[in-house]
Amino acid sequence: MSRIQSVQARTVWDSRGLPTVEAQVTLSSGPSGRAIAPAGASTGAGEAKELRDGGHRFKGMGVTQAVRMVNEQIAPALQGLDIHDQALIDETICQLDGTANKSRLGGNSTTAVSLACLWAASAQADLPLWRYLSGSDEVTLPLPEIQIFGGGAHAKGSVDLQDFLALPHGASSFAESLAWVAEVYHAAGKDLSQRGKNLGVADEGGFWPQFGSNEGAIEALLKAIEQAGFKPGEQVSIGLDLAATQYHHDGIYHWRSEDRRFDRDQLLQVYERWVHDYPIVSMEDGFAEDDIEGMRNMTALLGERLQIIGDDFFVTHAARIAERAALGACNAVLIKPNQVGTVTETMQAVATAKQHHLDSIISARSGETEDVSIVHLAVGWGVPQLKVGSFSRSERMAKWNEGLRIEESLGVHAGFSNQRLFAWLNKA
Repeated sequence: MSRIQSVQARTVWDSRGLPTVEAQVTLSSGPSGRAIAPAGASTGAGEAKELRDGGHRFKGMGVTQAVRMVNEQIAPALQGLDIHDQALIDETICQLDGTANKSRLGGNSTTAVSLACLWAASAQADLPLWRYLSGSDEVTLPLPEIQIFGGGAHAKGSVDLQDFLALPHGASSFAESLAWVAEVYHAAGKDLSQRGKNLGVADEGGFWPQFGSNEGAIEALLKAIEQAGFKPGEQVSIGLDLAATQYHHDGIYHWRSEDRRFDRDQLLQVYERWVHDYPIVSMEDGFAEDDIEGMRNMTALLGERLQIIGDDFFVTHAARIAERAALGACNAVLIKPNQVGTVTETMQAVATAKQHHLDSIISARSGETEDVSIVHLAVGWGVPQLKVGSFSRSERMAKWNEGLRIEESLGVHAGFSNQRLFAWLNKA
């Protein structure tokens, strides 16, 4: 048995140049683990609350208080605990916080510490983190969902939808899937530049486009897939993160970039047409986080031929997943460890999704770092999809590259999750 000797937090910097919390856990036997909390821009109301300093420095986003909470409160509470008892570690953190949303200690503090403990445990076991989590079970590499264009809160509303993604489900390996999307990404960039539509890159590394409409971005992505030499719908398909909470108010959905307004039924008609007209296999948060009826209607109408993901709708809370899945809303769940604040609660969310026959997608956030924890969680827990952002910027590429290393280490035993996803495509 190895016990926690010390926990130390420090301020580091994320991909938007804003402060975040890094935690380092050192064991009495010598090994240590380290993890960094990410931060979201488009956040659900039910997420664990970050602890930020406020004021004028760093746009109020300083984490001095969060670091102090780790060093002065969490550290002494965890000292001496068995590093392999993650459930007890996380229960201790939750009890110390004492709130429903981690608002006293800060979800950024608890996420960093909880993940750092997991890394320390794998170091003590002398195992890669993914193998520490999977035990002797066979593992597969997740299918990447890769942003090509960024919009919404990630690109100052240049288009209303948040992510336009390439899903390379026809690839035979993780490595091949990345190579395919690289071709799509560069084809999209070339086309935008030739048309004078490229404003740079958005928060997650996707191109920041200047389109006349949301559908124009879908059309551009379809064109990029074709220009890269792939068959849309057979090799590479389209996923959308609609992030509808961001443009919903009082029952009306308002696309500001087009000055168009929809009620629930009208918006669903748009989605139905898009699924018919384009090779779209996945849509995320098509209705607002509190619009249960909208998500239920979408699932009833399109769930047999579309992956319908809840993100803000579920916020990685097991109880919320169970409750809303039982109502017939969604057939997949986005999983973000910092939405709930501890490894144990994240694992419970994945398990609950599986119990309700919902697929899971492990996801990064728009404010990211070099931390690669989510890749290991996806592989170790058998989560079949991984959403990291785009195919540029080092905080994104660090995660894709970690997946390549894991696949290489598995050699001939490496599996790939594309085989069981989007089964309706095989029936077409």
